[in-house]
Amino acid sequence: MSVAWTPTFGTRLDARGATFRVCAPGAREVRLLREGHAAVPLARVVEDTFEVSVPGVRAGDRYRLQRDDDPAWPDPCTRWQPDGVHGPSMVIDPDAFAWTDEGWRGVPRHALVVYELHVGTFTEEGTFAAAMARLPDLVELGVTAIELMPVAAFPGTRNWGYDGAALFAPSERYGHPDDLRALVDRAHALGLAVLLDVVYNHLGPDGAYLAAWMPTVFTDRHTSPWGRGINLDGPGSAQVRRLLCDNALHWLLEYHLDGLRLDATHALTDASAEHLLTQLAREVEAHVTGREVHLIAEDERNLDTLLLPIAEGGHGMTGVWADDFHHTVRRHLAGDHEAWFSDFRGSTDEIAAAVADGWVFSGQHAVHYDGPRGTSPARVPIEASVICLQNHDQVGNRAHGDRLHHQIDMAAWLAAHVLLLTAPETPLLFMGQEWAASTPFLFFTDHGDGLGERVVEGRRHEFRRFSAFSAPEARERIPSPQAPGTWQASRLDWRERERSPHAEALAQTRALLAIRRAHLGMVRDRTRVRCVALNAQALWLTQPSALGGTLATYVDFSGRGTREIAVESVQAVTDDQRRGETPRPTLGGLGETPRPALLAGSMDATVRVDAGRLIIDGPNAPLGVVLHLAGGVA
Repeated sequence: MSVAWTPTFGTRLDARGATFRVCAPGAREVRLLREGHAAVPLARVVEDTFEVSVPGVRAGDRYRLQRDDDPAWPDPCTRWQPDGVHGPSMVIDPDAFAWTDEGWRGVPRHALVVYELHVGTFTEEGTFAAAMARLPDLVELGVTAIELMPVAAFPGTRNWGYDGAALFAPSERYGHPDDLRALVDRAHALGLAVLLDVVYNHLGPDGAYLAAWMPTVFTDRHTSPWGRGINLDGPGSAQVRRLLCDNALHWLLEYHLDGLRLDATHALTDASAEHLLTQLAREVEAHVTGREVHLIAEDERNLDTLLLPIAEGGHGMTGVWADDFHHTVRRHLAGDHEAWFSDFRGSTDEIAAAVADGWVFSGQHAVHYDGPRGTSPARVPIEASVICLQNHDQVGNRAHGDRLHHQIDMAAWLAAHVLLLTAPETPLLFMGQEWAASTPFLFFTDHGDGLGERVVEGRRHEFRRFSAFSAPEARERIPSPQAPGTWQASRLDWRERERSPHAEALAQTRALLAIRRAHLGMVRDRTRVRCVALNAQALWLTQPSALGGTLATYVDFSGRGTREIAVESVQAVTDDQRRGETPRPTLGGLGETPRPALLAGSMDATVRVDAGRLIIDGPNAPLGVVLHLAGGVA
């Protein structure tokens, strides 16, 4: 499963005890402080690196490290902080867990259907163990990978995870490190890959002792949206890069994770001969072998070089969050037009381009971006683009955490869902989306008084640029991130899945993912994907089916009852022809009587073929249908 790897810094257990190693640029001396034991000095082994081997140390022992005359701090590479980010570190044996996934080889990129979740709000308990108990529900749903929002230890009791303080330690709020290992092991047994969101572009504002141990982690040469830039290319950057690459390998090897989602890689300013992303991809390829590993960048630039192999001059990422699809669909359906939405028209032509290509901007001028944005995606596998209608950013960074289906007609939402889940790109669902959850996902924190007040004020200040919040009283109504009720309101209510309209939405999602698994479970050729706007409200998508013939998706956001589509070679694959090949999902009575082509849809509809025309009869509401057609892509 992997090539031998030893972390550069942190604690390593052996038969005699443990070795403690820390990077402390500029320090004169470093001491190990263990509860109930005398202080032990660390020796300088190489420039800026101190180390000591101590017999008798066992898993579960607590310790701190002290630099010069500074207070005793946690280990910057601690594997667990059982009492929070400001407490002592605990020695953890990463080899103690009894894995059962020896035969696991992962999920290939073309088979990924990603389900993003926040451990603390995914269940009532908000723990790794509780999330593990819900994995069978996700298997039944039809997703193939879960993506955990950051789990690195954070200050307080609740956080999105992007204020991570101890980068190598799972949050004690979610459970013991072995609870995370158990979740991964169980996921693999069920056929699910597990991806983890990691943050290398900034450190959390409280409890991130890495900056105290390694002042070189920051640079004044660059800035980031979160303050000082991370030093990837200046004096002392080699140690910073080593630590970040070790962190990636730590999660992939010690926790058997299947990949990483790298937060805001456009904010990783690096003028080195080899960019950090390239170094990271190269080291992952060298050390994690024998299974599929995914490195997915969140990056707003639409750059093909991110996704090209290192041998072809690229950074070696395997995927990218491509938000253009979300932005243009939301503009079309909900009318959002401010900030980043100002660059999008929301036309069906634009939506079709996002589906056919993977992203919209390929070098055109973008007003919000303030310059040309993007490159052609032609050299990139189409499944490398990860698209969504919801993710934590696009929901949680709205003032009231409202989801798209909270704002638009449910029929329009279900039609958009048909397009998302049959698109050739890799679809991502955000927790609860599958049943059109009524709960919002709000921004929440639990900082100390001074920092907490600044976070609340800063959050409300962010929205002053939006017309709906130009008035101070409107901003005052934005939920406080610090209020416990904000976090509580964001927790999913799993009971509502049994009630209308959530039950119908869940049934549709399951049906569509079954269709995707049967028809699109292969490497997809972007040159054989066709997506066109039929008019200002309707789109027609065709692509090869793994079962032969063509998978066709028709989406119409208008309220017309009968739709006619002129398509060449539109002879349908009938139920009799398909019987025995694959189960045919149904929704709301669809498919219960022999009729050609129709696999699933967002509303009751019938499909007939007449003289080279598809005629879809349905209610006066938006709809989306999926059909299996004989012949090639038309």
